[in-house]
Amino acid sequence: MIPKTIVEHVKMRARALGVSIEEYLLELISQNLNPEDKAKEYSKVAIELIKQAKEELRKDNLRQASEKIWGAAALSIKAHAYLREGKRLSSHRELWKYKDEVVKELGEWVRNAWAHASSMHVCFYEGWCTKRDVEASLKSVEKLVKATAEIVLKQE
Repeated sequence: MIPKTIVEHVKMRARALGVSIEEYLLELISQNLNPEDKAKEYSKVAIELIKQAKEELRKDNLRQASEKIWGAAALSIKAHAYLREGKRLSSHRELWKYKDEVVKELGEWVRNAWAHASSMHVCFYEGWCTKRDVEASLKSVEKLVKATAEIVLKQE
């Protein structure tokens, strides 16, 4: 059991950085890993977030499902950047720009998956999306997560 004050501090720091709690904690615990190992950890967490998004969707918790979907997409793009360039992406701007590198490698469909992920980020904050929106986004982003994980984790 983690004390409430620590949990609140973690939430506050993650919000200030514009990342999910999972992503914030992942960055903290992977600080001393080399880029390839960071890429692997990010991909593994992205896969887990997709599983969690499915569970939240089953419970009709659209906001939580949407945030997990966004987090999975962001971590997949970050994993790719760590693997291919040893580069840490630390802002939404960098994610949007680097996404084009993933498009070059995997294809134009990545733009659609990224647009779905971004809409889920908005959904988390605004709560406007429908269950159908979340389902469609989950399907699209899951494809992105699997494709990037195949590249990143093939070296294990």
